[in-house]
Amino acid sequence: MIKIGIIREGKVPPDKRVPLTPEQCAEARDSFNLSVAVQPSPVRCFTDEQYAALGIPLQEDLGDCDILLGVKEVPVDMLIPGKTYLFFSHTIKKQPYNRKLLQAVLEKGISLIDYEVLTDEKGVRLIAFGFYAGVVGAHNTLWTWGQRTGDFKLPRLHECHDYAEALETYKTLQLPPLRIVLTGGGRVSSGAVKNLLDMGIRQVSPAEFLEQDFSEAVFTQIHAADYAERKDGSPFEKSHFYAHGDEYRSKFAPFYRKADIFINGIYYDQKGPAFFTTEETTRDDFHIRVIGDITCDIMPDSSVPCTIRPCKIADPVYGFSRTTGQETAPYTPDSIDVMAIDNLPSELPRDASAFFGRQLLDNVLGALIQGGDNPVVRRGKITENGHLTPHFSYLEDYAAGR
Repeated sequence: MIKIGIIREGKVPPDKRVPLTPEQCAEARDSFNLSVAVQPSPVRCFTDEQYAALGIPLQEDLGDCDILLGVKEVPVDMLIPGKTYLFFSHTIKKQPYNRKLLQAVLEKGISLIDYEVLTDEKGVRLIAFGFYAGVVGAHNTLWTWGQRTGDFKLPRLHECHDYAEALETYKTLQLPPLRIVLTGGGRVSSGAVKNLLDMGIRQVSPAEFLEQDFSEAVFTQIHAADYAERKDGSPFEKSHFYAHGDEYRSKFAPFYRKADIFINGIYYDQKGPAFFTTEETTRDDFHIRVIGDITCDIMPDSSVPCTIRPCKIADPVYGFSRTTGQETAPYTPDSIDVMAIDNLPSELPRDASAFFGRQLLDNVLGALIQGGDNPVVRRGKITENGHLTPHFSYLEDYAAGR
């Protein structure tokens, strides 16, 4: 019988999220005829007692497990040789800060499956936290406006037990007539749309947003065709844009002249145009004063030139000076306030974990325990028994330290 272990998150600061909730561990055990053990942890959003109450044994040593599930990167000294691991490794882009992690995975003969590259046959991701990044990111962006202006007050989501508690606060929320522009159409943006609608903010079309006046808070959702255009004047083609982003320029200016708040939820390809330049932020008609950059791509490789560093949950906002183009204190007359937290779903760990675990059960776990050459597993496997798989052979120089 295959045995799965839920590891204790070891990255500092520790993450409260889990790959499977207590109820989902019991479901996995009963539905897939496997056994599950959980390594005790004092920081999880679900307690050890909640797992034990459903018959999931607590086990410090997970050496007898076949497959180990986590969320964030596993510290090198916690890796068990020869095991199969699933977690977000943040190595596939050759991130320098995780080179030693990949080297240790190879040295210890580990098979590493990264959630980020578990896809279907069309390349669509099967499992992600992105939806809740959007939910939390939109909330935090509105929270930032409230902090800047004093127009209203919102709790931080990490102070709420779950999203249901936040929904109760929205029932009495009174918003001024704000204009919000949201970019993107994927999981992240879908989560942001849900949150803005939950707050009672009306959605309008891009044309309405630019052409009409409103006496209430509104938002519009825009896509690539709304903010980018061909330099040669040819018609916009989505496939061409993603293949040849360097042949496009931004036409976002009408939106920054109208919007109070900008929420960015779109993946950035470095070949594509930035939404605006730092020089444009100095213009009198640059109206945006709060930016929620959910994607959190950092300058210079960023579509939002104000995103100069990531924020943390405990310190969620910094200012971007429109005069100097440098970081400054937030909530000042000259600043654009930037909320760019890089682990947003951690603010709603219970909701995000349940959402993530559902995807894991429905889309991945069956393929995982099937073993063999399952295509889902094959596409997501970075290393196998301490060797890079063919699809990830491009990481060889990175792992070798070159």
